[in-house]
Amino acid sequence: MNVVLLHTKDAIEPPEDPVLGQIEAALRANGHEPRRVVVDSTIEPVVHTLANDRPDLVFNLAEAFAGKSALESNIAALLNLLDLRYTGSSPAGLLVAGDKTLSKKVLRFHGIRTPEFATVYRGSVDWAGDVHFPLIVKPPQEDASLGITQKSIVRDVKELLEKIHELQTEYQSPALAEEFIEGREFYVGVLGNVNAKALPVVELDFSKYPPDRPRIASWAAKWGDDGDARGAEFEGTESIFPDDLPDDLRERMQKAAVAAFNALRLRDYARVDLRVTDAGEVYVIEVNPNCYLEAKGEFARAAERDALTYDALIAQIVERAAARYAR
Repeated sequence: MNVVLLHTKDAIEPPEDPVLGQIEAALRANGHEPRRVVVDSTIEPVVHTLANDRPDLVFNLAEAFAGKSALESNIAALLNLLDLRYTGSSPAGLLVAGDKTLSKKVLRFHGIRTPEFATVYRGSVDWAGDVHFPLIVKPPQEDASLGITQKSIVRDVKELLEKIHELQTEYQSPALAEEFIEGREFYVGVLGNVNAKALPVVELDFSKYPPDRPRIASWAAKWGDDGDARGAEFEGTESIFPDDLPDDLRERMQKAAVAAFNALRLRDYARVDLRVTDAGEVYVIEVNPNCYLEAKGEFARAAERDALTYDALIAQIVERAAARYAR
């Protein structure tokens, strides 16, 4: 098949995101003909290229438009308007999962446990659950832990108001305040559609994390203190396959992940972030459609643990997407 790798401009700026080359190589290994198309700050060139080339399939890696991740769903909507086949979730799935407030409301409707929360914007309360301190305050429409720091954990009203003001000023969006769940953090990948399957459980290990800081997957923990320097939080976290989980707990986490995937009507693949308390309560923290597919990332490593090589994983995503459009 003629496959277009649709991606945002940031992915090709130095240092180039390795996932582009990895997926390209996997597509070639599976007999496809890939080429890249970049989504920049203007949409006309993308529309012109895709409308004229009419690829057999678009591998949709676009995570933003004009630097705004909240517009990610619009890219999938454009592909719909152009009547193109593409991988990953629909505009509706990306929109709901991309807004943490909306996704939490849907999860609660389906009886899936997620922390109590409240959302506030410019003094107006959109939703207020029965929340208790400590809380974690974050922008609801950003991903990759953007806007999450150690100061995101607040323990009283003064800290809460200060953090809400800071986020509203910086991101011009509502602030999501949810109960901070003390416990272990896990990632569960989900692959498939009608019979979606949970991949092996990955844990974000905090055992080497600075002991005086709340254990959260902050921006610094994921990317370094300034996106470049490897600070104490970055060095203190590691993604591992835990070997101490009871079978019952592992199954409940995987079941919760698939339930969240289905509740948000996602497609093909996603990663679900969970927190588990000492009492064994499983909370869905966040759902990531079209999650990061880097070969050494949690999703691809979990697939490999499940006997799916990287080439086979990319092949499955392509096959499942193509099957949706079979006539």
